Amino acid sequence: MRPLAIRSLLLTEPLPLTLHPAAVYLDSLAPGSRPTMEQALNAIAALLSDDKCDYMTLDWAALRYQHTAAVRSALMKKHAPATANKMMCALRRVLEEAFKLDLIDARDYQKAVDLRSIKSSKKQRGRALKQDEITALMRVCQEDSSPLGVRDAALIWILRCGLRRAEVVNLNLKDFDAATGELGIVGSKGDVDRTVYMPASAIAAVSDWLVVRGRRPGPLLHPSRKGGFIDYKRMTPQSVLMIMRKRAEEAGVERFSPHDFRRTFCSDLLDKGVDIVTVQKLAGHASPVTTGKYDRRGEETKRKAMEKLDIDYTKGSQ
Repeated sequence: MRPLAIRSLLLTEPLPLTLHPAAVYLDSLAPGSRPTMEQALNAIAALLSDDKCDYMTLDWAALRYQHTAAVRSALMKKHAPATANKMMCALRRVLEEAFKLDLIDARDYQKAVDLRSIKSSKKQRGRALKQDEITALMRVCQEDSSPLGVRDAALIWILRCGLRRAEVVNLNLKDFDAATGELGIVGSKGDVDRTVYMPASAIAAVSDWLVVRGRRPGPLLHPSRKGGFIDYKRMTPQSVLMIMRKRAEEAGVERFSPHDFRRTFCSDLLDKGVDIVTVQKLAGHASPVTTGKYDRRGEETKRKAMEKLDIDYTKGSQ
């Protein structure tokens, strides 16, 4: 994408945070959503300025329809529809804040945000992991005698409990209760706190990690330094992705995303007969409709469901 009027889109002087539309928008988000949307805004700013601006230095109020239409076209070519639409949502929200702050007039604002959503394929994204795949992932962690093996086993079990990447890295030691298996999820997507209950194996895996980690306050999980030593900082969602890719390759498991653990979580609970409203609450979804989109049980589940309608039938004699 060619930059559009770079000079006119570069802020000539910094704006106070209370008057900066992107800063105001990001401040309105839950902590778990903020890094993702900040990354989206930085990507859009780079597109518009040939990498000369970030979300703080771009003059969002100067954007007009030709800019937003060009962004939509570029995102549509570069990203999956769901990702592109999420980034466009961030752009629209920043422009809405610019309008509310009287930085852009109503006519220019309405034109700039008047863009169709990017249509997505009806094919379901992602997949559910099979039990033997999860077992293989756990095995390679157990065979790793370094602290990372223990950490990654705990990470996999936490993901297995249906948490989003951002929720995992935002966990603190105080959020885990080994006695009850409770994980307190604070500031998740939609700014809705919830409690997840871990099974016994997950509690054991996290407890083993705490023996390595120690009991100092702070993030529950930590990144690593060279040589496999633990770095007492907070992990990033990107690091969770890279860890899962590494372990998948070691285990000979087909590549998957951390979010596929969430799909597996929902699918497995539904398959066990847990009602969809309970699954919705455990997953932190706003609606059971969203939970239904995570169901990856396939055609076999439909076949088994129809078998429950079966009754004995004997063909009558003529």
